[in-house]
Amino acid sequence: MRPRKTILCVDDNEQALSVRKFMLETRGYRVLTAHTAVGALEIFAAGNVDLVLSDLIMPQMDGNELVRRMKSIAPEVPTIILSGSVKNFERASSADAFLPKGACTPLEVLERIRVMIARKRGPRKAQHRDNEIAVLPAMTHDAVTAAG
Repeated sequence: MRPRKTILCVDDNEQALSVRKFMLETRGYRVLTAHTAVGALEIFAAGNVDLVLSDLIMPQMDGNELVRRMKSIAPEVPTIILSGSVKNFERASSADAFLPKGACTPLEVLERIRVMIARKRGPRKAQHRDNEIAVLPAMTHDAVTAAG
C-alpha cells in the first residue's frame, strides 16, 4: 500500500475548511488544516506536504503572499488558490492554479488535485523509465550478439 498524499488546506472560514477536509479525507488523502497563513507556514516548513490548497482572501496575509513564501521554501510543491471572486484572479499569480469557488464542482477540484500531485511525482518516474529503456536495448543487443 503506497503512502497517502498530504494536502495542507488553509482557510479562515472554519466551515469551508471542514467541508474540504472531509471531502479530501474520504478520497484517501491525509489532510492538515490551518486557519491562518502564519499557522500554515509553520506546518508547511515542517515538511511532508504534497499539495497546498489555500483561500485567497484571508486576514493578515492573503493566499497569494502565503504561496509566494511557501514557494521560497519548497518550489516543487504544487499550490492551488481558491477564491469566491473571479475578479481576484490577477491577485493569485503565485499559485500553480486558481479555482473560483462556486464555479467549479467538488469533482473538478479533486481532479485538479489528482493531476497536480501526479505531475509533482511524474518527472522522477519518467526519469526512472528512461533509465530502464536505456538499459533494455543494451541487454537485448547483447543477447542477440551472444546468440549470433
